[in-house]
Amino acid sequence: MFLRNLFGCLLLTVALNATAAEFQVDQKDKQFSVSHLKIKAGDTVNFVNTDPFFHNVFSLSDARTFDLGSYPQGQGRTITFNDPGAVEVECAIHSQMKLVIEVTK
Repeated sequence: MFLRNLFGCLLLTVALNATAAEFQVDQKDKQFSVSHLKIKAGDTVNFVNTDPFFHNVFSLSDARTFDLGSYPQGQGRTITFNDPGAVEVECAIHSQMKLVIEVTK
C-alpha cells in the first residue's frame, strides 16, 4: 500500500511538473526582448540581463507582486507565476522598460 501511494504521488508530481514551462525574457538595449508574453499558471520566466549595466525587474500587479533586485550583465532571475491575471513588469532603473505578462489557467 505504501509503495502504491508513493508511486501515485511521484506520478502526480511528474505530471504537474511536465505541464509547467520556462520562458526567457532578455533585457537588452534598455528594453525587454518582448512587450507582451502569454503564459500559463505555474510557468516560470527567467529575466536575463544582457546589457552592460544593472537592471531591477519588479511588478506591483495584484496577480503577482515581486522585486528581483538589481543584478548585472550575465545574470538572470527566475520567478514563477501561479495565479491567472495580467502582470505589468517594469525596471526600477530604466522607466521605459515595460512588459505585460498575461497568465492564463
